[in-house]
Amino acid sequence: MSAPQDGGATGQRADDSTTKVTVFVALAANLVIAVAKAVGGALAHSPALLSEAAHSVADSLNEVFLLASLKRSKRKPDADHPFGYGKERYFWSLLAAVGIFVMGGCFSFFQGIEALRSTGTGETRGGYAAGLAVLGVALVAEGTSLAKALLQVRGQARREGRGMLRQLRAGMDPALRTVLAEDSTACLGVVLAIVGMGLHMATGKVVYEAWASLLIGGLLVYVAYRLGAEARGQLIGEAVDPQLRHAIREFLEWQPEVDTVTTVLTMRLGLEDTLVAARIDLVAGLDSEEVEEVSERIKEAMREKLQVQGQIFLDITEASAADRLRARRERQALERAAHAGTEPAERNGTAGP
Repeated sequence: MSAPQDGGATGQRADDSTTKVTVFVALAANLVIAVAKAVGGALAHSPALLSEAAHSVADSLNEVFLLASLKRSKRKPDADHPFGYGKERYFWSLLAAVGIFVMGGCFSFFQGIEALRSTGTGETRGGYAAGLAVLGVALVAEGTSLAKALLQVRGQARREGRGMLRQLRAGMDPALRTVLAEDSTACLGVVLAIVGMGLHMATGKVVYEAWASLLIGGLLVYVAYRLGAEARGQLIGEAVDPQLRHAIREFLEWQPEVDTVTTVLTMRLGLEDTLVAARIDLVAGLDSEEVEEVSERIKEAMREKLQVQGQIFLDITEASAADRLRARRERQALERAAHAGTEPAERNGTAGP
């Protein structure tokens, strides 16, 4: 049986510390760049540069949201929230997506439309030269922040035996994913602004900057939509990835006391916590005390071997013929899904329970 390497609480704490540093780096870069872009945009009367300033302001506010998510999601479970506060990360990531859409995308569209309606006579060559210099510095700063986020993703991918693309598609920290999306978008947005300003300077036509602003707005809206859709799915309650679901089912089937695994339901409660609810049928001949002992042993073994952190519930019921048929079909479908998303480096687990 191939067991996914999801890591334990110690590894997650290390990742949280690294993510916090990554967010602080992005916040510092965006604050400085936002001021520089705003001043440069005002001096040059550049709609593209002002759009980029709004983009950086939105990113700065979003970093504050992400820092809040890192802190609030670590609170312990209580009577009102017995499954903990892990989904705080997804909630604050959703707010960050809204911030990108409203403050970045909408303002960029506004600047682009206003530029199309204007005559473009307020700009100066000196102001534009200063604006391009600001964008050059911004590109270096944003690129540095992006490199820091990519290094963290690569480190996580190596530790879990995944490729970079697979790690990006996996259940990655939403705070890190948001920083990565923001920095990637910021670098592309700066390039668009440079092209728009350069063409404006060369031709004297403000339409190039207008379209640069509109393209930046469209890019921000798309990124906000993707981040919001991911956060929405996680807030509603997504299952864990197919590899872990397959490993859980396979682990249960390997237990000598288990006759049939009727169904396995999972939900990600946070980066560390997973809810597992499985309906199983045990072999005949076990008395009530043995059933209780077997149930506890299986749950402890699952936590130890599969690194499942969170609540595990085993519903022990007799499986009918229809249940067994449905279980067989579900297992086949899960195997196909698990193998479709598994890279060769991931197929290195230990066979057997």
